[in-house]
Amino acid sequence: MSDVLDPSDGNIVDAPFDSALSQRYLVYALSTITARSLPDLRDGLKPVHRRLLWAMRLLKLDPAAGYKKCARVVGDVIGKYHPHGDQSVYDAMVRLAQTFALRYPLVDGQGNFGNIDGDNAAAYRYTEARLTQVAIDLMAGLDDGTVDFRPTYNGEDEEPEIMPGLFPNLLANGASGIAVGMATSIPPHNAAEVIDAAMLLIDQPEADDAALLAHVKGPDFPTGGIIVDSPAAIAEAYATGHGGFRVRSRWEKQDEGRGTWVAVVTEIPYGVQKGKLIEQIATLINDKKLPILADVRDESDTDIRIVLEPRSRTVDPQLLMDGLFRLTDLESRVSLNLNVLDATRTPRVMSLKQVLDGWLTHQFVVLVRRSEHRLAKIADRIELLDGYLIAYLNLDRVIAIIRAEDEPKPVLIAEFSLTDRQAEAILNMRLRSLRKLEEMEIRGERDALEKEREELTLLLGSPARQRTRLKRDLAKLRERYGPETPLGRRRTLVEEAAPTRDIPLEAMVEREPITVILSQRGWIRALRGHIDLASADAVKFKDGDGPAHALHAQTTDRLILAAENGRVYTLAGDRLPGGRGYGEPVRLMTDLDADTGIVALAVANAEGRLLVASSDGRGFVARTADAVAETRKGKQLVNLRPGAKLKIARPIAAEADYVAVIGDNRKLVLFPLAELPEMGRGQGVMLQRYRDGGLADATTLVFAAGLSWAMGGDSGRTRTEADLSPWRAARGAAGRMPPVGFPRDNRFG
Repeated sequence: MSDVLDPSDGNIVDAPFDSALSQRYLVYALSTITARSLPDLRDGLKPVHRRLLWAMRLLKLDPAAGYKKCARVVGDVIGKYHPHGDQSVYDAMVRLAQTFALRYPLVDGQGNFGNIDGDNAAAYRYTEARLTQVAIDLMAGLDDGTVDFRPTYNGEDEEPEIMPGLFPNLLANGASGIAVGMATSIPPHNAAEVIDAAMLLIDQPEADDAALLAHVKGPDFPTGGIIVDSPAAIAEAYATGHGGFRVRSRWEKQDEGRGTWVAVVTEIPYGVQKGKLIEQIATLINDKKLPILADVRDESDTDIRIVLEPRSRTVDPQLLMDGLFRLTDLESRVSLNLNVLDATRTPRVMSLKQVLDGWLTHQFVVLVRRSEHRLAKIADRIELLDGYLIAYLNLDRVIAIIRAEDEPKPVLIAEFSLTDRQAEAILNMRLRSLRKLEEMEIRGERDALEKEREELTLLLGSPARQRTRLKRDLAKLRERYGPETPLGRRRTLVEEAAPTRDIPLEAMVEREPITVILSQRGWIRALRGHIDLASADAVKFKDGDGPAHALHAQTTDRLILAAENGRVYTLAGDRLPGGRGYGEPVRLMTDLDADTGIVALAVANAEGRLLVASSDGRGFVARTADAVAETRKGKQLVNLRPGAKLKIARPIAAEADYVAVIGDNRKLVLFPLAELPEMGRGQGVMLQRYRDGGLADATTLVFAAGLSWAMGGDSGRTRTEADLSPWRAARGAAGRMPPVGFPRDNRFG
């Protein structure tokens, strides 16, 4: 029991759970933000990347040196600097070597480092790596006292807090990361353009983001592509630090002879895996979501080549690509969130100008510290040279003192007024160097160092000289990454383009005439061509079934199916079953209940209108475009009162000016079509009043042409009532008996 903690001995702290949890979570959040996920403004690196480069530098993996196994590098990093999982460190190293992930790779990899298809890299025991010249430029000055060093996690070694090099890594290579409560997303840019903008800012510190955008055109992705945003949208993104860029694939039309052609994609958007993109396009073809596309082939080797084959030679190439841009990752959005750690390790979102200002401030600090470090080295060297000069001028006496004295150092210091360092240097000199101790050489080196010291002193005292020196250094760096070099050439074009458009169905489907037949039991089929609708009865049906609706349409049309529950469903003309057999149940294509009757079938013309009416005598005019539904569930068009059903959904002829309504009580009424409201959804208004029964039928007509109906029998004759004045009344009237000879089923036909 002696091991049990006693609350009275002070080892247990009583604290509220919420405050203890919040304090610990805050520590974790800050650690994630500052030591894992967000890059530093000054060198654009996260700690794991910085430690990787530092470890490789200590291993002397320069571009001119040989490769070393990545396992060696990862082992050094996790053992000395970054005590995290080896796989996470290796993944970070792999990304630094991927030419399709980094615009300017920092690691030169040998072996399988993954590919743009999304395949993983080989294990670190197989791959080898060394630094690139970009990494050398980023770390230039580490030995010149330009940055502070801090102890590693176990205190055995040291590591740099920041990289001092002049390469603008943050914008040139970009960064991405998700921390706690914040994230960063910085696309890569062209290094020469960033350097040009920085030099402009050195000359004109008051220059705004618009002036900087004259040099920084936009992101420059390693995978190329085309940025299609407007200049205003790009400027807004850089001015606020928030935004995004629409990136499209680069493609070209390639003639195959005899009028045929294919579209060849040679560059895809940044961050898109080619393998998944091919699968995405293949799924479109299998699901027939883009019928004008017939096939996709991946003919890529070291260069990307995706071949898209159209359904026919008549397909518009731009229309095909617009469809693919809209439906696949051939066009994607790359976000911009310039959330970085500033010089005080504080995370904040910056504009383009603020980022460049912060980076230039760091470079001026590096320049000053390098100069101060060099001045200290020069002072040390001059001190030794002065001692060598004294020894040369008194060489015989110096040799005599060394030979005669047991402790020559104090004697030398006393006799020649030397410093401790000067005396130590003379005593440590080898005999062979005596021949080099010529007065001219010593004085020449000292004069050169003295001149350099004067220049550095002037440099430290003059901000103008510092700006000139930094511009000169940047110009020298730009020569290595200029647009005329293979690495510095801009790869991503910036060309404004309109947003992707919706492709009309008729553009994706070959237009052919069809005759659609819907049976009484709800079986639908489409016969090729426009056959005589009167002969629809001759088409074969199942036993006990017969024709209910028949109409002429095109394969590019969309059909509206109206049901008794007031809902309308949409069918695509090109997806209807063929004329062979009995067709298919329409309820398999829609979520229509089996006990709900079908009222009407009509073509959804863009400018067409429907007369809809319920069994209780209410109705209105609806646009067919508003009745089109995009899902199997359909769309509620008519709000029915309890006990009522949708009775009529009939197309309205363009020239129609009157509505004719007849009830189950055989009363007929006519009123102007203009008295009916046009609605997108609702109950409508009263068309005719009834004491008993309800609405039997309704239609629209031209009042001056009269009312016609088919006479009974097989004669095929019609009868027309020319004078309709006796039945003309106000909307909602009860009406009167129809003309003599009107069909007994109370249907207009």
